Amino acid sequence: MKKCTKTIIAVIAGAAILIGAIWLINESRYPNVPAFDDHFTRKFLNKDKKIGDGFYEFKSKTGQYTMWFPEEYQVLHENREDYAVNNDSYESWWAVYNEEVEGKTQENYIKTEFLTSNPADESIHVEALFKRRFGLSVPNKIENSQTRIYYQSAYIYFKGTEKRVIVDKKKHIPNTYLAYAADKHSNKIVQISFDSSDKYKSGDEDKRQEWFLKMLKNIHFNEGK
Repeated sequence: MKKCTKTIIAVIAGAAILIGAIWLINESRYPNVPAFDDHFTRKFLNKDKKIGDGFYEFKSKTGQYTMWFPEEYQVLHENREDYAVNNDSYESWWAVYNEEVEGKTQENYIKTEFLTSNPADESIHVEALFKRRFGLSVPNKIENSQTRIYYQSAYIYFKGTEKRVIVDKKKHIPNTYLAYAADKHSNKIVQISFDSSDKYKSGDEDKRQEWFLKMLKNIHFNEGK
């Protein structure tokens, strides 16, 4: 009986070691960055396609677009509102990065929403979006061969219940960025925003805007879907 028990224990231990070894081998295939530490986030990313410095390719579950995803972020998925998808017509997600700045934890969020909209109403939607968020009607605009991109940044804070917006970068470093990217060849759009729980140091603003623009310029809509 004791011999049988020892055999069973040895088999269980051997199986555990084997499973652990297989798990370690599988995990070692992924890049050692926060995005791939999260099993939900890695489902969207191409581990073999690091793009630029600090980004990996993100592929939407709708199959409608790809974009650059920062390697330090993770897609939230604990609550229903964190991630939502409706076949190939709609997708929204939040991603977070908790950053240590001068001994203080600073929460940084990316919010992305894919949907469709009548191109004829683009100017109306853009004006409404930026007026609602920043109180202005004419954001910055850039174009490439595939997309029209509208974007703006500002420092947003609340005094009591009153929302205050400072668009002038000379007066305050932005903590919020917002963009509307429209496909020139279809009715697909992606709205993306970045929000920080705190302000950045003055020297960081140019880097932050460059980082945000890299994501915008590398949103690619898939044709024929």
